[in-house]
Amino acid sequence: MRDGLRALDALDLNLSQGNLLLLNLILGIVMFGVALGITTDDLRWVVRRPRTVLVGLVGQLVLLPAATVALVAVLHPWLTPGVAMGMILVSCCPGGNVSNFVVHLARGNAALSVSLTAVTTAGAVLFTPLNFALWGGLYSRWMLTEAANPLLRTLEIDPLAVGQTVFLLLGFPLMLGMAFARFAPNATARIEAPIRIASIGLFAAIVVVAFGKNLDAFVAHIAFLFPIVLVHNALALSLGWGWAGAARLARRERKAISIEVGIQNSGLGLVLLLNPAIFPPEVPIGGMAAIAAWWGIWHILSGLTLASWWRREVPSSEPVAA
Repeated sequence: MRDGLRALDALDLNLSQGNLLLLNLILGIVMFGVALGITTDDLRWVVRRPRTVLVGLVGQLVLLPAATVALVAVLHPWLTPGVAMGMILVSCCPGGNVSNFVVHLARGNAALSVSLTAVTTAGAVLFTPLNFALWGGLYSRWMLTEAANPLLRTLEIDPLAVGQTVFLLLGFPLMLGMAFARFAPNATARIEAPIRIASIGLFAAIVVVAFGKNLDAFVAHIAFLFPIVLVHNALALSLGWGWAGAARLARRERKAISIEVGIQNSGLGLVLLLNPAIFPPEVPIGGMAAIAAWWGIWHILSGLTLASWWRREVPSSEPVAA
């Protein structure tokens, strides 16, 4: 397995300025669509139920990256540094753009899901770079040596540089989408669902643009990626479910938190990886990018499967958490 993952690490993913601009534009459209579903009522929901939201945020922003580093430690003999760092980067991204739809399909607490997506997306400007620097740094110090990873220092990115990039990719589209929803509600009602459905295809476009000439190599090595992402994603979903249960939340809230923790905005991670201002061309990011790309495909499949299973249940009569 490790030889196959080394081949992924070595992939050349350097993009032209035109392709990089296209990636940023695609992600901006996706995040604009997410923002259309976020209203001031969602923000009030956060204020009225701070404990429930805090449970979700701790699960996503603290426990998921910590559990990911623990998983990386267990799998260390089979992983390359690039793949391990890719797993950590994905765990540091905010909630994915399809999580709200999946929670609704699962008959979970959609208001909680939207609130968590809004807070983690807005907070990604701060939390994504800081979490990646913290947990990636721990992995590098605990499990790697300079001899084993000559590019170790170049993988320690500047949180400020990532924060600036995340603001442009997420913050600006988020504010624009919320403003559009506020002042053009009729137009929002017409375009919100199509944009949300199209976002799945747009993520596929991100993968195609990102890998370009290496797309065949990416597809050829999916067999090596699949078990890693499968286990990682299952850990994330289980972690969210178990953590919310330990916090004594009702079943609808447990569903929402499980899905929010298990569906990450790996498209953001992929675009960050391909930004030469953050990861210079000499850094071998192929393995990191491959993990982010396959995670973005797999979490949709796993999330929809889980939601379909939960949807078969008799609707719960439990009250919404206070």
